[in-house]
Amino acid sequence: MDRDDEQRLCRRVCGADADAGPRPHRTYAELAGGSLDGLLLDITGWTQDEVDTGVAPAAELGQFGAGGRALYDPRSGDPDRWDWTGGTS
Repeated sequence: MDRDDEQRLCRRVCGADADAGPRPHRTYAELAGGSLDGLLLDITGWTQDEVDTGVAPAAELGQFGAGGRALYDPRSGDPDRWDWTGGTS
């Protein structure tokens, strides 16, 4: 296991319990930027079309406050990292 893998294992998973970290044999994308920066998104079992579409998880501290959503799309050339592209209410 290299340093990046070790750091990832210490991370929190988006939408999971506060103490929940990544689980073995799951696939995660790291969210970069925005209010969910650094959280991991569990994309296990997602189709390529679902991955290409991106995601809009709820974000309590997002651009539009509580109840808003943060928009993330896969980073070109680095599908393990998804970049913040804005927010929606």
